[in-house]
Amino acid sequence: MDGIDVSAVDLRLTDGTVELTPLGHRAVGYPAALREALLTALPPNGCTAGELCRLDTEVGQAFATAAGEALTDLAGGRADLIASLGQTIYHWVDGSRCLGTLQLGQPAWIAEYTGLPVIADLRVRDVAAGGHGAPLAAMLDQLWLSGATEPVAALNIGGIANITVVGPDAPTLAFDTGPGNALLDTAARMVSDGVWQQDVDGELAAQGTVRADLLATLLADTYYVKQPPKSTGKEHFHADYLRAALEGVPHVPAVDLLATLVELTACTIAQACRGRGVGKVVASGGGVRNPVLMAALRRCLDPVPVVTSDELGLPTDAKEAYLAALLGFLTWSGIPADAAGATGAAGPRLLGSITPGKGPLHLPDPVTTAVTRLRVC
Repeated sequence: MDGIDVSAVDLRLTDGTVELTPLGHRAVGYPAALREALLTALPPNGCTAGELCRLDTEVGQAFATAAGEALTDLAGGRADLIASLGQTIYHWVDGSRCLGTLQLGQPAWIAEYTGLPVIADLRVRDVAAGGHGAPLAAMLDQLWLSGATEPVAALNIGGIANITVVGPDAPTLAFDTGPGNALLDTAARMVSDGVWQQDVDGELAAQGTVRADLLATLLADTYYVKQPPKSTGKEHFHADYLRAALEGVPHVPAVDLLATLVELTACTIAQACRGRGVGKVVASGGGVRNPVLMAALRRCLDPVPVVTSDELGLPTDAKEAYLAALLGFLTWSGIPADAAGATGAAGPRLLGSITPGKGPLHLPDPVTTAVTRLRVC
């Protein structure tokens, strides 16, 4: 919930290869009151139907403004469609199954503001088909990293960390490894009484020492030993969760708390990668900007190399935005956009719902050839 990631991208399909040309990207901050209202609505807090309606509307309007500005500034005023992953407010997991997921940002506001058709609600069909609806990056990663001679993990460190494992000898698998920045941001707010929203550049964590007792308590969470496919969210990793862990150990200074949470994120990602025999990690997401976290991750994964998605042509800050564009393009083209079985879904599915723009909706003829590769141009 740091803000809205928006990108403009040219996509075309040639002989089974999706050619993706980034045209530019930006991050647009939420209005302060809206961001605070979103954080307040997260579990374990309650949220009324009225508040949910207001948030769905205001997030949709914020998305519409961001898309309209990007349309002008990044796409030269011309685009065929807009795709929106939405703002996750609740991800309903019970045991090993995801039963539902809710993303805010009513697409009608985007369509009305821009006049363009909008593809949204991209996660729900995967859930309805028995999948977890997250992470949806599996299709992009599978096409992008096709041809790998050893298992490669595409890692995204957002609020939750997730990996897609792509390799030559096994089906693609995508799952959440555990907290990315969620507990780190929660801790920053806790120790500063809400003044800090995050530990910028890991400055606090860099001053601390990992507390082995707290780390052991956190690692005892049974989520880490569950077999994928699996997913989680801030419904699980929240302030009360962190307070409960702290109650079981002697006093932990603020800097040691942040250092320990950095270690938790790094070692749970590393455990998930090692458990899948990964020989290389390609990282993206907001966590890549935290040098303390990246140093811990490289140490925990050594000798497995960690590179960033920038080195393969996709900006680390915008990969999720380019993912949304790709998913929208695939649905628009009649191509299933969830990698078969990667999240536990029964099979490939067309994802999302389409909200028409200002004119009649004219879909292209569905693509009938197999899509096997993504090339970043």
